[in-house]
Amino acid sequence: MKETIKLQSIDDEFYTPEKCFIIELSNTENDPDASIARARVESGVTTSWHRLKGIIERYYIISGSSLVEVGQLPPQQINAGDTVLIPAMCRQRITNNGTEDLLFLAICTPRFTSDAYENLEPSPPKS
Repeated sequence: MKETIKLQSIDDEFYTPEKCFIIELSNTENDPDASIARARVESGVTTSWHRLKGIIERYYIISGSSLVEVGQLPPQQINAGDTVLIPAMCRQRITNNGTEDLLFLAICTPRFTSDAYENLEPSPPKS
């Protein structure tokens, strides 16, 4: 890795099938040990159940309020300033139960790659 300053651009935000918006703040092959993304979940939305293979994730809540479900823990209300630690292969989802967008950092070690993502939602029946 070499020294770098990367400025956030709202234009880089994209929507995911998980039902949230993401901006990759730092996620490159040049820094394989970690990645940082800003996630945004709209009011009333619950993300899909999912887990990450081989990646530990941490949520740091920037603003908003939510109900987080992680592994076998009971659902818990979290707010700005709270941190959620999510071991690799641990199921997770988050619900924005507030009136404003929920913003949080998703910090992954090693860095997030899409092949590590596993959707745990049941597939809709085929017609």
